[in-house]
Amino acid sequence: MAAIISIKPLGFTWQTQDPFLFCAYHEDLYPKGNHLLGPDASLEGRNIGQDFQGKDGWRMYHGQTVPGFPAHPHRGFETVTIVQKGLVDHSDSLGAAGRFSNGDVQWMTAGKGVQHSEMFPLLNTDQENPFLLFQIWLNLPKANKMVAPHFKMLWNEEIPKLTKVDDNNLSTEITLIAGSLDTTHAIDPAPDSWAADTNNEIAIWTIKMAPNATYTFPNASKDANRSLYFFKGDEIIVDGYKISVNHEIRVHADKELTITNGNTEAHFLLLQGKPINEPVVQQGPFVMNNHNEIMDAILEYQQTEFGGWPWPSHDHVHEKSKGRFALYPDGTEIIKPS
Repeated sequence: MAAIISIKPLGFTWQTQDPFLFCAYHEDLYPKGNHLLGPDASLEGRNIGQDFQGKDGWRMYHGQTVPGFPAHPHRGFETVTIVQKGLVDHSDSLGAAGRFSNGDVQWMTAGKGVQHSEMFPLLNTDQENPFLLFQIWLNLPKANKMVAPHFKMLWNEEIPKLTKVDDNNLSTEITLIAGSLDTTHAIDPAPDSWAADTNNEIAIWTIKMAPNATYTFPNASKDANRSLYFFKGDEIIVDGYKISVNHEIRVHADKELTITNGNTEAHFLLLQGKPINEPVVQQGPFVMNNHNEIMDAILEYQQTEFGGWPWPSHDHVHEKSKGRFALYPDGTEIIKPS
């Protein structure tokens, strides 16, 4: 039987299946940076504070000076942020911080509540600042929605990457953010994540296929939801269907799935996992199981700001001289080569 369930065009945010909530895909061709780490270009004609138009190929999002998302709260789910190009500066209400880039991943469990900011500093002043980021929202089951917040860095040089070669010696490269392939396992996720139990078959992979390469995915159980997001390239052939770029392909995880790429290098994101199968009630940055829990989240945030904001500004960015680093709430600091 055919593996494909449906083929849908990709929107600005990508629709996902339980246990995922959605995936935000951001690609911006930022210009050279200025001394404030923002764009060295006019901001005229932009709706600053709500700039999502993509004028001139880039967006400020909610940023006023530096692109990005100033301090905002979350409760009841996790964010998995994959940065393929560019820089992200993280600051949060726990006092944790970081700068990550070019293949690094941040895994953050919001749990009972955290504020964080995600700003995109433009460090290059003599050349452009290309940027590509996925942020995946992964739900938490009711039992874990009120766990303590937690954040973890998965550094590019430590994330497992495999290369599969087909009969014509053409390669498919797979990066394991979560899950396993053959005998290779991804770095452990956050401890309270739905992904922490391997029985839930969570897989988050990024995939790059050489022109004309063929790859067959391993089967998972019939209970797992599996979506493949084709976001760069030209066209592929799956189950006899010719599929153009910018489509989501939902498939039966327990049926053989073989992709034959066209004449252009192709890039994909794979999201897979067994569903949580619980009610989902979302209001903005809060994801709970019922409306009363949403009201409780709003009230508590209004009263406590989930610990307040210990940084000089809500759009805090780190010093230009800082390289890749992670500062954890207990004061531990990890520094990585830039």
